[in-house]
Amino acid sequence: MIELLATETPVIMYSFLFFIGLFFGSFLNVLADRLSKRKTILGRSMCDSCKHVLSWNDLIPIVSYLMLHGKCRYCKAPFSIQYPLAEIFTGVIFVLTWYLSTERLIISADLFGIHIIHIAIVAVLIVMFLSDIRYQIIPDEMQIALLMLGILKVVSLSLFLKGTSLIGLSQDLGMHILYGVGVMSPLLLVFLITKGRGMGFGDVKLAFVMGLILGLLSGFLALYISFVVGGMVGGVLLLTKKGKRKTKIAFGPFLILGLYLMMFIEEDIILFVSRIYGF
Repeated sequence: MIELLATETPVIMYSFLFFIGLFFGSFLNVLADRLSKRKTILGRSMCDSCKHVLSWNDLIPIVSYLMLHGKCRYCKAPFSIQYPLAEIFTGVIFVLTWYLSTERLIISADLFGIHIIHIAIVAVLIVMFLSDIRYQIIPDEMQIALLMLGILKVVSLSLFLKGTSLIGLSQDLGMHILYGVGVMSPLLLVFLITKGRGMGFGDVKLAFVMGLILGLLSGFLALYISFVVGGMVGGVLLLTKKGKRKTKIAFGPFLILGLYLMMFIEEDIILFVSRIYGF
């Protein structure tokens, strides 16, 4: 269906993606909360306050929140504004990702599946982002899903874009695994030296998948972006006295930002960095 819509006007395609993103955003919200709390992802959604099971008309993205004035239909307890914002955010990111994947990346039109893989990767990253922001946890289930999608992307590009043989494919996969180890190494070192106080192991595992997906140079640049943006945010929190030197800040969202930027605007960032440092 998406492939058929992609042949239509961009407005129709992007509207469809935004609409789908709203519903996926609702699901990803639930996934982030339940996986972080080690709860099953099965079962009906319910109000956190009164535990009443929510009906289907309480779960329509954005619409239900507005119709209920942001409160539970049964106990009138307020729902977090995070939920509709996450739904809108997911819709916007789906549209942006499709645009960047189809318009900015030099990928053969025959590899339509790569754009779908990118949407799937972004969906996983959104769950990771929400989980780490809310609970400072990156669920292992999402780490495994991202790893599988990363391997699927490497295999697809190797087989269908480069036209490599099975032997070449195994070599490509081996190299990307080494890239993952290389990009992971600095964070693993921090984790070991600080005994987990300076860096969570979830961030270490995420850095491995970043290297596998991006390669060595782009993976290190993604780390560079993460540390720079993370440092800037930390500095702002200190200046505004909203944080202290020992205040814990989830680092996963900054890694996710670095990964996303290097996936889609890699060439622009490499050119920008090379101009700054003269290489």
